[in-house]
Amino acid sequence: MADGQTSGARTLLHKLYEAAYTTAHPSTCLPPFLPAVPANGRIIIIGAGKGSAAMAVATEHHYVANGQGDKISGLISTRHGFGLPTEIIEILEAGHPVPDAHSIEGAQRAIALAGSAGPNDLVLCLLSGGASAIWSAPVNGVSFEAKQALTKQLLKSGAPISEMNCVRKHLSNIKGGKLAAVVHPARLLTLSISDVPGDHPDEIGSGPTVADRSTLLDAKNVLARWNITPSPEIAAALNDSANETLKLGDAKLANSEYKIVAAPKASIEAAAKIARAHGYKVDFLGDSLEGEAREVARFHAQMALDAKRRGDKVAIMSGGELTVTVTGNGSGGPNQEYALGLALALDGAPGISGLAGDTDGIDGGGGNAGDPAGAIVVPDTLARANAANLNAAKFLANNDSTGFFAPIGDLILCGPTQTNVNDFRVILVDP
Repeated sequence: MADGQTSGARTLLHKLYEAAYTTAHPSTCLPPFLPAVPANGRIIIIGAGKGSAAMAVATEHHYVANGQGDKISGLISTRHGFGLPTEIIEILEAGHPVPDAHSIEGAQRAIALAGSAGPNDLVLCLLSGGASAIWSAPVNGVSFEAKQALTKQLLKSGAPISEMNCVRKHLSNIKGGKLAAVVHPARLLTLSISDVPGDHPDEIGSGPTVADRSTLLDAKNVLARWNITPSPEIAAALNDSANETLKLGDAKLANSEYKIVAAPKASIEAAAKIARAHGYKVDFLGDSLEGEAREVARFHAQMALDAKRRGDKVAIMSGGELTVTVTGNGSGGPNQEYALGLALALDGAPGISGLAGDTDGIDGGGGNAGDPAGAIVVPDTLARANAANLNAAKFLANNDSTGFFAPIGDLILCGPTQTNVNDFRVILVDP
């Protein structure tokens, strides 16, 4: 691929990624779903997630513009570095992916606010991915330190997000429908931005306002499947029936309504439209892919190489949430590890470029707002790395994708996007 062609591919890849996350920005997707202020009542706004600050801003603007700013109040928890200025709704920043003391504070205050709703009030829950860590309310008998340690074990294990959330919701006083139980009998409306494969409400933010399909036994089986030996207090909690989540048909969920305002599929479709306009046939692999990042990358690389041999001009797109089984001591995240695996599998094949990025703007790393969102792969990626004495295979073995891509300038550094509809991946194949 000539330098000009490589530059053009880079520009298009960034454009596709930007289209994916801007389509799901709360200022675009949320206002049509915002409810009317109840007669003789108020709207109490609570929520958590990586997109919740922007959701709060969009909500506040909506009601202020309608002359109803005095009818709303509330508290939103978001990730450190994701906060935005507001006038009415308070924003609290907390830890992600590992909860911190602010995660406890935010959850406790949300529970108290939810419980303050009167018969004429409406509780509006603004939920997005990341809420599982950002809201932390351990059940009785489980210390915050034990829950932190377990979260770290789960993150390193390679367990998919659905299984991680299964465990976390059974150790929580806010997840698994328990927030809805606090609101009952007042009315509750949840507006969510989905970041989970399949868009299941009980998995988005660990489903604090909906019935849960999983059980305590499922949670114990997850730990066994990933060879995690729980601490005594965790084991005791998972054996206590009092910690079971709310199930379908529970009377405490009768006044709870749930709507998804943005999901991964719409974001990928927005990017696909642009790719088609540039002459690419789009091969959409789905918005709910799971699996080990480097293994999925090898499979996708083979698809791209096959398309190249056929002479197809194609954009291979996918969403979902891949995982990394951490055995090294490097830094990175599933999108960067996918990109590194892709670079190795493509081995400099001409005419093939790719991008993998988290739509929230941050991919793994140290949990900081300045962490990379993902990385780009072009035909000369490995050549430039070799010139800089960077051995791609060794960096992959050490789970150090950030360390590999940083020196060659192929990281995506955009900061928080204020939304989160999971990962976006695209491979462009030019004959």
